[in-house]
Amino acid sequence: MRECFEHRAKLVSSAGRALLNNNPRRSRAGHDGLKPDHLIEIDHVTFGYDASRNILNDVSLSFERGKVTSILGASGCGKTTLLRLIGGSIAATGGEVRFDGEAVDAHDSERLFRLRRRLGMLFQFGALFTDLSVFENVAFPLREHTDLPEALIRDIVLMKLNAVGLRGAAPLRISEVSGGMARRIALARAIALDPELIMYDEPFAGLDLISMGVAANLIRTLNDVTGATSLVVSHDVPECMAISDHVILMAAPGRIVAQGTPKELMNSTDPEVRQFVRGEPDGPVKFHYPARPIGEDFGVSKGATA
Repeated sequence: MRECFEHRAKLVSSAGRALLNNNPRRSRAGHDGLKPDHLIEIDHVTFGYDASRNILNDVSLSFERGKVTSILGASGCGKTTLLRLIGGSIAATGGEVRFDGEAVDAHDSERLFRLRRRLGMLFQFGALFTDLSVFENVAFPLREHTDLPEALIRDIVLMKLNAVGLRGAAPLRISEVSGGMARRIALARAIALDPELIMYDEPFAGLDLISMGVAANLIRTLNDVTGATSLVVSHDVPECMAISDHVILMAAPGRIVAQGTPKELMNSTDPEVRQFVRGEPDGPVKFHYPARPIGEDFGVSKGATA
């Protein structure tokens, strides 16, 4: 039994190396033979869904390889839009997004296919296939992107599920698992191909305090163990400050307010930063979405009173 287990473990390890070695983009290096320090570069990027309003305005950022970077900010400031630009789901209207030194072209399907083999995405609501079992959900990217034998896929899937504490849930249907479990299943699927980049869109939303702590620890642990680069989009300040190497604070309309280490942002004297990290209701960050005067919507003249 022991020899059988050791043999399977070696096969799984070999499979992981094969997935890396069979991807020519995985080992991309600069002219000096070294990989650039920053895996993702956002270079003067502007984006808007229409000409009337920009979601991002001349944003420039870089994300250091092997680090956990959290992008914080109120709803509507462009956090998730950044993830969509990096993944090539949408194209910037100005500027350039680069992944490992190569421009992300949302219109080049072949290049996007290669890029997406190198990244994992944890969607805000999991995006699990409800007609598949837990096991089948995690196996899906392995079957789509590799020619590995089923016996090896089985071992990889069980190891990924074990990493998120859900190996015993492999045969369950998605309808049989809780919201917190579904988020961990989605995480196991996101890391199935051992991606270089893992993007998390609101990984703590809707979780109870225990599940939130478990999810935060998983993000940090997986990043350290795999050497991946992690981008976390969230509203949850305490969790992100606890696990991040670098924190970026955004505000509408698509601008960078501040960035630095968690300690630097927590100790910031900037009124906008202080309001967000402390959750203060009053300050420069306004509650209302920009709108015309309320009197115009209700047909009330300027001199009228409520």
